[in-house]
Amino acid sequence: MSEHTVTFRTLHGVETTLKAKDGENLRQFLLDNLPAEGAPYTKYTKNLNCGGRGICATCGVWLAENDVIPPDHWHDKAAKAFGYPRLSCQVTINQDLTVFQVDKWLWGNRRSG
Repeated sequence: MSEHTVTFRTLHGVETTLKAKDGENLRQFLLDNLPAEGAPYTKYTKNLNCGGRGICATCGVWLAENDVIPPDHWHDKAAKAFGYPRLSCQVTINQDLTVFQVDKWLWGNRRSG
């Protein structure tokens, strides 16, 4: 099975580079491999989310422009079309990725600590 490099950058510029198996779900991969402050959720949305069904938008992340994983889910298609963060729960890792943490203003603003 092939592996891909996933580089994750937090809001504070801390970068973590990991290896993911081809076909892994990005949300679950981030939850399994990053500390809580690096995962896609805030302290509130970590427990208040839809569990990866693509309906709450709390697991949003930015993908680097050269990462061209096409969206399959309706919400993720709209996010990509309108320039919103992608839903990590709807991204299948099938290439090397650079992922950026989203500065969240709702659902537990990251700036408030």
